[in-house]
Amino acid sequence: MAEMKKPLAGVRVLDLTQAYSGPFCTMNLADMGAEVIKIERPGMGDQTRTWGPFKNDFSAYYSYVNRNKKGVTLNMKEDEGKEIFAEMIKHADVVVENYKVGTLAKLGFTYEKMKEINPGIIYANISGYGLEGPMADKPAYDIVAQGVSGMMSVTGFPDAPPTKIGPSIGDNFSGAYLCMGILAALYKKSVTGEGSRLDVAMIDTLFSVMENFVVKYTVAGEHPMRNGNIDPGIAPFDSFSAKDKDFVMGCGTDRMFENLCKAIDREDLLEDPRFKTNGLRCDNYLPDLKDEIEKFTKTKTYDELEELIVPMGIPFGAINDIPTIAESDLIAGRNMLWNVYQPGMEAEIRIPGCPIKFHGYEDKPEKAAPVLGEENAEIYGEMCGFDEEKLKELEEKGVI
Repeated sequence: MAEMKKPLAGVRVLDLTQAYSGPFCTMNLADMGAEVIKIERPGMGDQTRTWGPFKNDFSAYYSYVNRNKKGVTLNMKEDEGKEIFAEMIKHADVVVENYKVGTLAKLGFTYEKMKEINPGIIYANISGYGLEGPMADKPAYDIVAQGVSGMMSVTGFPDAPPTKIGPSIGDNFSGAYLCMGILAALYKKSVTGEGSRLDVAMIDTLFSVMENFVVKYTVAGEHPMRNGNIDPGIAPFDSFSAKDKDFVMGCGTDRMFENLCKAIDREDLLEDPRFKTNGLRCDNYLPDLKDEIEKFTKTKTYDELEELIVPMGIPFGAINDIPTIAESDLIAGRNMLWNVYQPGMEAEIRIPGCPIKFHGYEDKPEKAAPVLGEENAEIYGEMCGFDEEKLKELEEKGVI
């Protein structure tokens, strides 16, 4: 039986992105079967090639977010480089970039110009603050987006300074949103033949995912602050201590709270006027309700609590460190660590897999991240008709 093609097989993406947000978007497209051609500066490449950790001087960070892509080098400041890129646009479905706003336009490639070359082109961009407005020209990394968006102001404990969320979620979520937009644009193109212009800002992204923090201000007129691990709108919903380690647990309904009280042999709490409703439990959570719960949990081991609480239908789990979760049966069972042999690194490494599981398709990487210019001959031969002599000439000129 012939191997099934992945959902985006036949889609060609020109990837001008670097760092994390853009490459994360195009990595997801590549994982779903798109032919993603990563275009990098000759001799330098994506800035993440210099970000650790390294193995044999090759970046594992770069390897993770650029798997399943083909790689070419191109100097788009040179006239011949611009001509080559224009030719590539003719044969592409999507162009993705996360340059400083206006950079591609200065090189002569506005959306209007790209549409002249290929009317069906989808041009997708990630920036810090969007394509327009007083902050459009300001650069941004994830930590800046987390700060400016308000996210850091509500992250951490009340008696400690604001802190960023560990992973770069401004980059990650923005890349995921742009990927979602590209999929919608590809569907539109399949129906109408028309391309699209997509604009995702990291600030918009982080503001949009702050859920209850924003509506507490806009609807309830409250000033949200840092609450540690507490959910300000649900109680109990927090981290707690067992005899041997900490864990997390949440009761999102009155029924769950009733079941928790039964599980910890504290049904008297159900009659306590401080805890009759979710609103009252939130008002009286610290220190009252949390103390009452931990009077029990601190006398039991984590395993003992799990046996009591999980059968009651209450979300409950350990606070794992990275080695524990990475080596767990859970991650192995979900195939969420992929083994890939990385050229340039000359080693097999493990990288996070794709969380989108298409049943019926092989769940593995098709290829490792490209060494700089790895597919120059293949891509320029196919898309531009260049032979070996022409490629050598362009390389000597510094065009590729």
